[in-house]
This record gives sequence, C-alpha cells and structure tokens, in this order.
Amino acid sequence: MIQEILIAVVGAGAAVAVYAGAAARVVKQYERGVVFRFGRLVEGVRQPGFQMIVPVIDRLHKVNMQIVTMPVPAQEGITRDNVTVRVDAVVYFKVVDAADALVRVEDYKFAVSQMAQTSLRSIIGKSDLDDLLSNREKLNQGLELMLDSPAMGWGVAIDRVEIKDVSLPETMKRSMARQAEADRERRARVINADAELQASKKLAEAARQMEDTPSALQLRLLQTVMAVSAEKNSTLVLPIPVELLRFLERAGGGPEPASPKPESSKPESHKPVAPPPVPPPAVPPMPYSDAYLKGASHAAEAIEDLTGASVEPAPHEDDGGSRDH
Repeated sequence: MIQEILIAVVGAGAAVAVYAGAAARVVKQYERGVVFRFGRLVEGVRQPGFQMIVPVIDRLHKVNMQIVTMPVPAQEGITRDNVTVRVDAVVYFKVVDAADALVRVEDYKFAVSQMAQTSLRSIIGKSDLDDLLSNREKLNQGLELMLDSPAMGWGVAIDRVEIKDVSLPETMKRSMARQAEADRERRARVINADAELQASKKLAEAARQMEDTPSALQLRLLQTVMAVSAEKNSTLVLPIPVELLRFLERAGGGPEPASPKPESSKPESHKPVAPPPVPPPAVPPMPYSDAYLKGASHAAEAIEDLTGASVEPAPHEDDGGSRDH
C-alpha cells in the first residue's frame, strides 16, 4: 500500500515537472511575449521574466523591441530638374506594440523595407539635385513622415531616416567640377579687381603727396635701389624717369650767358669783307643745369686744342700778288 502511494506521488511529481517544463517560458528584457490560445490572441502582453503558459494550448511568440537598423537599397531615379541619380538611405525603427506587429502585418521588417524604398523613389522625383546634395535634413524629415504614417498601424514607430549617399553620373560630376572651378575663378578675379582698385586709390593719394614734396620721389627711388641690391644681384638696371631729370634741371637753374670772345688785334684793312653768315633759326634755350654746361664747355675746349681752330684765316693781299707773279 505504501509502495503504491510512493509510486503515485513520484508519478505525479514527474507529471508536474514535465508540465512545468512544457509551460515555463523566459522572456528577455528587450523582448515582449504575445500569447495565442487556440489561435486567438490573448489580451495582454507578457513582460520580461519567467512566464507560464498552458502547454499544447497556448503558443508564445517573442517580439524584439530593440531599435532595428535597416539599410535601404540604392534607388535610381530622375530628379525634378531631369538629373539621373542613385540614392541609398538607412531607416531606424522599433516595435512599440508587439501584438499589432504580429497580427496586423505578416512581416513588419519586410513591410518597412518596401515602404522605405517606395518613399525614397517618391522623394527623388519631387526634389532637385541641389536639395539632395545640400538640403538633406528637410528630405530626411519628409521621408520620416512618409514612413511613419503607415508604420504606426503596424505597431512600428520610425525613429529616424537618413540619406547616406547620392551617386551622380560621371558627366554630371565633370560639369559640376567645371562650374565650381568657374565660380572660384570669378571670385578670384573679383578679389583681384578689388585689390587693384584699392591699390590705385592709395597710389593716387601717394602721388598727390609726392607732388607737394618732390624730394619724396627721389627717396622712393633710393628705397627701390636698396630693395633690389639686397638680393645680391651683380647687375642693376635702374630706369630714370623723365620727371626726375626735369626736377633736377629745375633745382640746378638755367644756363649761364656765354662770355663774348675777344676780337682779333689785326687791322680790318688787311682782311677782306666777308658776307655776313645767315643766322640759324632762333631756338629757345633749354634750361640746362650747371653741371651739364660746364661739361659741354670743357669738351669743346679739349676738341679745339686737338684739332685747332674751326675757322681758317682769310688770305692776305700780298699772298695774292705773289701768286700772280
């Protein structure tokens, strides 16, 4: 009798253990459990921890509540300004209602992926190329709104949508590169022109200042010579402006009047009367400097000493008579 009781107790314990093993379930922290009893949804979602279900009758489905990162395949389309592009994106979403995610849609991940591809194509057709390249924040918000509206009925919430890359044809890349280069060249020319304008204004102001003080031009010339000689050049070509020569001539004064030459002591009777020379046309004297006049006079005297007088003396009457005899 006692043995039969012990066998019954052991059998009941084994049955309870088997039942507990079949009914026990563990739901992880990032999961939620949805129970179906005879195919019908049981109200209430099982929370994380140890959970019990009725074996054979109940079915427990675990739904991941973590944020899912889903890449959207690259979609090729034509923008509003007729440019062919390939755009790929990434979608961040999570399940907020585990029961709806299982009941309302067959595969919520596949549904979100297809919806993301369709919305991305629609965004490409409604946007310009400049918006795709520089105004992505606005496009990301538009994609998020387009995906979030149907996804909420599936128990899914769209956390974020980002456009990753925009691929352009090679011809368009070259055209954009030429456009950018032309724009940079235009800006460089504008900057150079502005610099030339400012420099011309400063030079005009400096010229007016030098006009009041002419010696400043000579000082500026000496500064230029010093700047060139600092480079250790063996040859220095220094152009002298005409204004500097005129300034030096004005500073030196006009030419001195030439002193009259002494007349010859010979009597006039022995010299034949020659016709007066035709005077050359009057030329206004140039305001030569003292150094120039002194140098010219010394050169004339040296030439006269070497070659003799430039005018030969007239023959005497006696010489003529002797020749006749």
